[in-house]
Amino acid sequence: MTKIKTLADLERIKNEMRSDKDLNGSQDNSENAVKIKVGMGTSGIASGARDVMDFLTEALEKRNIEAVVSQTGDMGYSYAEPTIEVRKPGQKPVVFGYVDVKKADLIIEKYIKLGEEVEGIIPVNYKTIDD
Repeated sequence: MTKIKTLADLERIKNEMRSDKDLNGSQDNSENAVKIKVGMGTSGIASGARDVMDFLTEALEKRNIEAVVSQTGDMGYSYAEPTIEVRKPGQKPVVFGYVDVKKADLIIEKYIKLGEEVEGIIPVNYKTIDD
């Protein structure tokens, strides 16, 4: 691991990480990309969210589905972990609970690709500023 001795070292590392992110996350700006957030709070990780996130990242890439998979903190649905939020272009986000690798595969195949409803949607219990 590189030791940071000066402010210049820190600045250099920050710029390297940003350029890596720009290369790996270039789809972030795409309006046509599906955006998926995986709840990676403590309860999410303990319930298997890391496996779900790894699976989603690999499966979407293999299937040539334009998507951005990111992690977020606790979404407030600890009883239903692991949870993911899926936002398809032009649509409101949908939160799925009790997501394991098998269910993540079903969400990709049915909800993302075909637009069909998948069991496990958690009803929205909040309002956003836009609402």
